[in-house]
Amino acid sequence: MTPMTKRVAALTVALLAAGGLAACGKSASTSGGGAAAAGPPSKPAGTLRIVAAAGPDHIDTVPAYYTADYLLERAYARQLLAYPYAVPTSLTSPGWKKATTPAADVATVVPSTANGGITNGGKTYTFHIRPGVDWNTSPARQVTASDFIREFKAFSNPVSPVGNPLYYQATIAGMTKYSNEEAAYFAVKSHAPTATNIANFQNTHTISGLSAPNPMTLKVNLTAPASDFLYMMAIPFTSARPVEYDAYVPNSLQQATHTISDGPYQITSYVPGKSLTMNINPAWKQSTDPIRHQYVKEITETDGVASAQTQLADEQADTFDIDGADPGTTSATAIPGLLAKHDPKFKVWPDSNTFPYVVFNLRSPNSGGAMGKLGVRQAIEYGINKVAVQKVFGGPTVTQIINTAIPPGNVGYQNYNLYPDNNGNGDTAKCKSMLAAAGYPHGLSLTYLYPNDSSDTQTFVSLQASLKPCGVNLKGKAEPGSSFFVDLGNSPENNKAGTWDMGQPGWFPDWFGNNGRTVIAPLFQTNCVVNTNNYGCYNNPALDATIKQAEAATTLSAAGTLWHQADETVMKNAVIVPLLNQLQPYYTSTRVHNLGSTAIAWQPNIGGPDITNIWLSPSTP
Repeated sequence: MTPMTKRVAALTVALLAAGGLAACGKSASTSGGGAAAAGPPSKPAGTLRIVAAAGPDHIDTVPAYYTADYLLERAYARQLLAYPYAVPTSLTSPGWKKATTPAADVATVVPSTANGGITNGGKTYTFHIRPGVDWNTSPARQVTASDFIREFKAFSNPVSPVGNPLYYQATIAGMTKYSNEEAAYFAVKSHAPTATNIANFQNTHTISGLSAPNPMTLKVNLTAPASDFLYMMAIPFTSARPVEYDAYVPNSLQQATHTISDGPYQITSYVPGKSLTMNINPAWKQSTDPIRHQYVKEITETDGVASAQTQLADEQADTFDIDGADPGTTSATAIPGLLAKHDPKFKVWPDSNTFPYVVFNLRSPNSGGAMGKLGVRQAIEYGINKVAVQKVFGGPTVTQIINTAIPPGNVGYQNYNLYPDNNGNGDTAKCKSMLAAAGYPHGLSLTYLYPNDSSDTQTFVSLQASLKPCGVNLKGKAEPGSSFFVDLGNSPENNKAGTWDMGQPGWFPDWFGNNGRTVIAPLFQTNCVVNTNNYGCYNNPALDATIKQAEAATTLSAAGTLWHQADETVMKNAVIVPLLNQLQPYYTSTRVHNLGSTAIAWQPNIGGPDITNIWLSPSTP
C-alpha cells in the first residue's frame, strides 16, 4: 500500500469496523444538553477526556497520516500554515470555506503575489516566521526556518519516512534528488540507520529548493508553479522539527516520550495503545497563535475501547467527552434514534469524499476481456442502484449519492451525470441493451473484490442484486482489509486470468478545494506499478497531460477548468462508478463547548474535533 493510501486505508478500516459510517462531527456554543453554554474560561480549566479504539499510529509528525494522529498533533505541533476553526454547516457555507482554506500559523502571513510572498512566476514562496513562537525547551527557544528545513530533510529517513512524499517530490526543487541520495546512502550495508547516522546525513546534505536567508525567513523554490502548494504546506507533515530530535531514531518510542512542543499543550505521558496525557505548555503564548487556544488544563486519551456502542454509552454518561476521531465511532445502529430524538449532542457534519466507489480492472482477461470494453463498463454505470447502496450506509441523512470522480465542494466539481439512472435507482433496460451491443446479449460473469467487513459485504450484496437483472453476475471475492488493498493495487498481477474484475475501495482527499492533485492524480494518472492507487491501471496520455497542466495552473479558475476536463475524461471512459460521499456523524458529552452551534469543534482537514478549540462546563473535573 502506498503512502497515499495509508491514511485512507486506516480511515476505511476504522470506519467499516464501526458500521460503515464515516463518523465525525462539529460543534458549538450550546452545551450538549441544550442549555446555553458559558463563554471560554479566563484560564485553562478541566480535563478533556478522549476515548479511542487504538489511538495514534505515530507521534512523530513525519510519518503520521491518520485522523487519530492529526487530532493530537493539533495540540503539540505547528506548521507555517494551518486550517482555522470555523463551523462548516455545509459544503457551500462560509464556515466550510474558512475551515478548509490555509491560514497563517507560524508564518506571519499567507504568501501571495500581492504581498510579495510568491515571486519568480509562482515558483518561489517566502515564509516569514512569527516572533515569539517558542519550543518548550529550557530555556524556551524561538522556532526558526531551520526547524522547518529539518522536517523536510526527515521526510526520506530510512526508518519511518513521510506519509506521502509524492506531493513534495513533484514540486520542491531538489527534493527528489535529496531523497535518492539518502536512499542510496543507507542502502550501503555499513551505513546502519542509527540516530547518529541519520542526523549526520541530514545535517551534511541540502535540499536545493529550501533555504533560510536568516533564522526568521524560509524560501521554497519549486520546479514549476503549483496553485495548490499552499495546501501541501498546511499538512502536518510540514510541522517544525526541533534539533533535539537528532538524538533519536525517527518515530521511535524514545522520541515519542521526549516530544518537544511548540503548541498549546505538551505530551507528559504516553503508553502506546493504552493512554496519552497532555498538559499546558508554559512556553506557548496565545498572542503568537491565531489558530489554537488553551481552554482546558489537561487532555487525556484512553485507548483500547474498541466497541462503538461502549464509546457512545460512555459519552452519553459523561465518562468520556469525545472519541478519538476514528471514523465510524458513532454506532451506526444508534444513529436513527439519535436523529429521531434531535439529540443536541449529536450532529452530522459535511464532508467531501468518494467512499465507496467501484473501480474496473481494465486489463483483466476474464469474460473475454470485458472490463477493457467501454460499452460493458458504461452498461454497468447505468445498471447500478446507488440508492440501495446508500441505504446500506444509513440513508440520505448521512450519505450523498455522487456521479463524478471529483466529489462535491472542490475545484473542478460540477454536478452532472453522464449515465442517467432513474435518480440513482439504476436503469436495467439501458444496462441490458448496452451489454448486448458490446457483445454480451446473454450477460456475463465478473469477479468482485471487496473488504470482508459487514458494511462492505452488504454493499456487495446490494450491487450484485442490482446488476443481476441486466445480465451481470457478480461473483464475490471477500478479503480482510490487510490484503484487500495489497491485491487491489498489485497492478503487475492484475492482468492475469482469475484476478478481480471490479473492486470496492474508497477515497478521502488530503485537502479540500483545489485538490485535484489529491483526487484525480493518484487515482487516474498512469501509474501501473505495485501498490498503485490507480487500481484499474488506467492509461491515458491525454489525461496525464491535463493533470500536469492543472497542477501547474497559476490561477484557481484555470485549475478548475482543467480539473473538470480531467473529471469528464475519467467519467466518459467509465474508469470508476462513483457511489457515495460519506457525511460525518459525531457525538459528544454534555460537558463540551466551543464557539459554534453544537458541542464540538469539527475540523474537516483533521477529520475530527479540534481539541484546541474546546472548553468544558464550569465545575467539572
